[in-house]
Amino acid sequence: MGNSTHTFARAARLVCVVFLFAIGVGCTGGLGSAATYEYFAKPDRDDAWSRKIGLWQERERAPVAKEPAGVLALVVGSRGDIDAKPPESGSLESKYADFLEETKRGMARNFTDWVQTQAHKHYVADGPVDHWATLQETFRSNGDDCDGLELLAYNFLRELGFGDDRVYRAVVVRRSDGQHHMVTLWFEDLSDPWVIDPTGAMTTGMPRMSQLSDWVPLKVFGEDRDFTVRRIAFQAAQNSSD
Repeated sequence: MGNSTHTFARAARLVCVVFLFAIGVGCTGGLGSAATYEYFAKPDRDDAWSRKIGLWQERERAPVAKEPAGVLALVVGSRGDIDAKPPESGSLESKYADFLEETKRGMARNFTDWVQTQAHKHYVADGPVDHWATLQETFRSNGDDCDGLELLAYNFLRELGFGDDRVYRAVVVRRSDGQHHMVTLWFEDLSDPWVIDPTGAMTTGMPRMSQLSDWVPLKVFGEDRDFTVRRIAFQAAQNSSD
């Protein structure tokens, strides 16, 4: 989001400070190794990020001509019933599921390498006013800052059938300096998503969120969904303190 987000980021950072101090931790303080997150909490009614997300959602959902889903979307697919009983270990179904997930991880990693290379050529700062571009606006401008380039990752995974309920945009904040950033989260694991950062400002490669201790997720959202991320603690850590 760059320098153009400072005004909005300061307001969001104040909310972060109030929330984190309410649970005994400041924005620049350590969350500790026992920290984890509830990614899909209902936002507060006065959530400033939700207002900004809502404005982007309205523009992104505006009717545009879209190509039909490609062959890869039909091949890769999305396992819609995420609560289904897991297949028996060693069965054909289990082997198929393992190969499918391995293939999806490989595709996501290949895309991450590609888009981080493209970001060096197509990064365009917003300027004095922060603007969350739509995907079509990003293409028309031949680039954008983190919130525009991130849309390539968000749309790529969904178009290949990774699942709208598993792929989300995310606003994150760096605890060391309060810098805000936009990334894509792929929830292959609902408690510890993969992080895809097209600009490479947060991370290169495709690590898990749990591996990025200096960054805190604030919001998770899509074209028609909006969630607030809340800090919780591992049950093991709670038990050890009893």
